[in-house]
Amino acid sequence: MIIGLTGGIASGKSTVAAMLKEYGLPIVDADVVAREVVEVGEETYGKLVFEFGEGILQEDKSLDRVKLGKLIFENKEKRERLNSIMHPSIRNRMKEETNEYLNNGYQTVVMDIPLLFESKLTHLVEKTLLIYVDEEVQLDRLMRRNDLSREDAMARISSQMPLREKVDLADEVIYNNGSIEETKEQLHTILKKWAIQK
Repeated sequence: MIIGLTGGIASGKSTVAAMLKEYGLPIVDADVVAREVVEVGEETYGKLVFEFGEGILQEDKSLDRVKLGKLIFENKEKRERLNSIMHPSIRNRMKEETNEYLNNGYQTVVMDIPLLFESKLTHLVEKTLLIYVDEEVQLDRLMRRNDLSREDAMARISSQMPLREKVDLADEVIYNNGSIEETKEQLHTILKKWAIQK
């Protein structure tokens, strides 16, 4: 079974991913893959340099994320070009890694995809698991975690699809407003329901 794990910023998705690892489940993480595909020498790296020029590189020729971010932040057309290069390569790499785990005998693989619903990637997975928190809890956690003002934290949260809208799209939801123990308990119940053993 392929599980799609998703959530919002500061919702506790990484915490649940760590719990899933404790169950012995391999995690294919979209954020990690996104960094891997732009390493020097990778095909995607070459495409980005060809498209945006060497101005997006640091002195050691590695990708300068800050420069690239500035370049595409204010320019919708460039942002779309970046996504058209990045998204297919991230998707393909994630599919390759997932298939590798399945071919190596794993029954279940978790794909950790922050924008699972926004990017319409649910076709890659069989079950979706959403980590949900109330907006006030999310705001508070984000402000503390990233040392942000209320305004900055709100801006980051509102740049994503609201978690309450994702609830209807998910197969199962973990309500992560409480303690770690409560979260663990909910996860255990869901995995049991899906017939996944530790």
